[in-house]
Amino acid sequence: MRAVVQRVSEASVVIDNTKVASIKKGLLVLLGIVNDDAQEDIDWLCKKITNLRIFPDENDVMNTSLLDAEGDVILVSQFTLHASTKKGNRPSYIKAAKPDVAIPLYENFIEELKTQLGKPIQTGEFGADMKVHLVNDGPVTIIIDSKNRE
Repeated sequence: MRAVVQRVSEASVVIDNTKVASIKKGLLVLLGIVNDDAQEDIDWLCKKITNLRIFPDENDVMNTSLLDAEGDVILVSQFTLHASTKKGNRPSYIKAAKPDVAIPLYENFIEELKTQLGKPIQTGEFGADMKVHLVNDGPVTIIIDSKNRE
């Protein structure tokens, strides 16, 4: 599982001219899933995201987690995070999980993130053509991969 985590001062998702998600302070998380992802990847990545100390403390130092900052989350599935650009100029998405594998994992990820955060999260819609709007705060953007735990 690969996540692009962006600290935002605001973010929203629009589908067919309808706003389906909207937050102020928090995280916009883009999530890519591969075939061999499992519950272990979900648990590890959700814990990492909720505890990542990227929000400012009282001294304006990035030392506060999403939990501490009481921020919100928008989670958006994004298969293109697993694009391979090794050959040619047209990306290959062969590594990205097909919907029959990805949807249950995505749904489990939503539930685990809600549990670890202790409140509901907002989401896009799996497979939909979405317009994602955000104001990246900082900017702070971090890429986390459950298969490469750096």
